Amino acid sequence: MLALVLPILGGQVAQTANGFVDTVMAGQVSPLDLAAVAVGASIWVPVFLFMVGVIIAATPILSQHLGAGRHHHVVPTAWQALWLALGVGIAGLLVTRNAGVLFSALEVPVHLRQLTGRYLDGLSWGLPGVALFIGLRSYTESLSHTTPVLVISFIGLFANIPLNYLFIHGATLPAGLTIPAMGGAGCGVATAIVMWLMAGLMWLYVRNASHYRRRAPAGTRIDGGPHAPDVRALAAMLALGLPIGLAIFFEVSIFSIIAVLLATMGERVVAGHQIALNFASLTFMLPLSVALGLTVRTGLAAGAGDLAAVRRAVRTGMMLSTVLALFNLCVLLLGREAIPALYTDDPGVRALAGALIVYAAIFQLPDALQVTASGALRGFRDTRSPMWITLLAYWGIGLPVGWALGFGTLLGVPVTEPLGPQGFWVGLIVGLVCAAVLLNLRLAGYLSGRRTWQRGSD
Repeated sequence: MLALVLPILGGQVAQTANGFVDTVMAGQVSPLDLAAVAVGASIWVPVFLFMVGVIIAATPILSQHLGAGRHHHVVPTAWQALWLALGVGIAGLLVTRNAGVLFSALEVPVHLRQLTGRYLDGLSWGLPGVALFIGLRSYTESLSHTTPVLVISFIGLFANIPLNYLFIHGATLPAGLTIPAMGGAGCGVATAIVMWLMAGLMWLYVRNASHYRRRAPAGTRIDGGPHAPDVRALAAMLALGLPIGLAIFFEVSIFSIIAVLLATMGERVVAGHQIALNFASLTFMLPLSVALGLTVRTGLAAGAGDLAAVRRAVRTGMMLSTVLALFNLCVLLLGREAIPALYTDDPGVRALAGALIVYAAIFQLPDALQVTASGALRGFRDTRSPMWITLLAYWGIGLPVGWALGFGTLLGVPVTEPLGPQGFWVGLIVGLVCAAVLLNLRLAGYLSGRRTWQRGSD
């Protein structure tokens, strides 16, 4: 499990660290620029993760083909995943470029709305590129070859830093080309460039690396021309992936909608919330990487019909996620004062962020348990029930609790003294606990043998 997960972890940390770099570099300009990146991230990150959820439906399909020895299905399935990724990426671009409607409806301050819009406009052009990267990533991870994701993600991270500086502060390049200073909005342009860079590098690797010629099973190498889109295969993959994407969207969007709701309380409140959320997202990459690896291991064992191997994989994944969650909890509690100082010098923002980091530490364990259970369920191709569970836990329970505690009212009826952002974070904890309990109960049905899983067909 560690051999599979560690490269995934490195890649996930590197990709998430791009958001960390954007937040830190924008925060050095001003609290307004930091808030613009924060509100912008609250829009594009849920869209991006929805895209990821839809596209990674290819991973359990490919893993089960490999586990069952159906190698001749691997390349056609991988090509359908790329066609799906391209369509989803274009859809993500269109949604992100029209996010201004949401800002107007929620009465985000005009000066913040304008800067956020420029940030999103630049970033949106990279979404088709990152979608193709995720499609190729599903292919190579299903082959248990995770190193290229790690290497290419770190290349993207290191490229993002100078590109951010270039577009934030502006520069005059050779041949008289001038790049204007864009402030925090420049992070969006830099991120778009990095997204396409990563997609291009992954394509070159998959097509040319010796690993696929020498070690990959016969018939699993993408070495010929493209396979034409197959409507039936795309529909089946979309039917599996759409619930995954919606489940991830339901979870992540509750974090993001809170950032938008808090925009009415001022840019410093948004900035403090974003710092806590951004660092918590970084620590979340540890259990998420275990979940992604567990999807592969569970899919391989499920494809072979080996219940004992399924149980062993899930048990190992759960133990590893729990240890990592406890590690994250310690890091957040011990660093609750030092972490905000990495982002900003504003004492008010730092104080609020430090207080919210304590709440982030509390939800580490339930968050790890729910995401690991989701990863295992994807290996069984069980995606619809997790979708409904996450909708209930986050939007049916977590958000109403957070709204009531944050604003002090529910459906216009006063219920308590307003707790502000702290109240919303309590709601997040409640939602995550509910999701962890329900998803693990669902998973227990498969491990006990009471529930059978879908193995696909030839």
